[in-house]
Amino acid sequence: MIQQLYLDLGTPPPATFDNFIVGPNREAAQTLAGLPAELSAGTARDRGIYLWGAVGSGRTHLMEALCHAIGPSARYLRPNSPLAAFTFDDASTVYCVDDSDNLSPTQQIAAFNLFNETRARPHCAFVAAGAQPPVDMPLREDLRTRLGWGLVFHIVGLDDDGKKQALQNAARERGLQLAADVPAYLLTHFERDMSSLMALLDRLDRFSMEQKRAVTLPLLRQMLTHTDPAAPDGKSPTGDRSAGH
Repeated sequence: MIQQLYLDLGTPPPATFDNFIVGPNREAAQTLAGLPAELSAGTARDRGIYLWGAVGSGRTHLMEALCHAIGPSARYLRPNSPLAAFTFDDASTVYCVDDSDNLSPTQQIAAFNLFNETRARPHCAFVAAGAQPPVDMPLREDLRTRLGWGLVFHIVGLDDDGKKQALQNAARERGLQLAADVPAYLLTHFERDMSSLMALLDRLDRFSMEQKRAVTLPLLRQMLTHTDPAAPDGKSPTGDRSAGH
């Protein structure tokens, strides 16, 4: 029961435009942040948007932030979403399709139809994301070309300073204060993509509450020893990621 209470308290904050570290992606972030007001006013010129970038680059954060800003009329879809979820509904104004390069053949047909439905309505938008630019996507030709019709943004991952800032900001949103050496240690000893780093921060958040201690490097090492007895030196089970990752 106590453990469950800690897990509830450690729920990560939602992805928003305010907690997105822009880095080199200012134009994409500004375009998406302005989309809800433009759709509401009927002034949106670009209602088909595609984001591409590596895992952890921030494309999923941007799509989730858009859904958060839109509210209940936004629909977030992924390859594990049921086929029926790709059906157009007048109550939904924004459809975000993440990991679109991994859609099944039937989902691709449904996404193609969904794109056409949203394009025919000035108050609707279709936003997709994947790991590759549209020209290289392993999709049906009709869907692939339509994803390239509108705005296409290459989402570039943060540099190390940006990742440190993102970790510090995410920690503050969770009510944590990271010791100055913790972000640098995380970057040099673990997977460096933001998805993995944020997952590790969530673990650290829960562990610090359980221990009732501030987040310091000794606490981080204790957590790793506690959860991974095979790694008493504090390194990730996947090894030291400090070079060339």
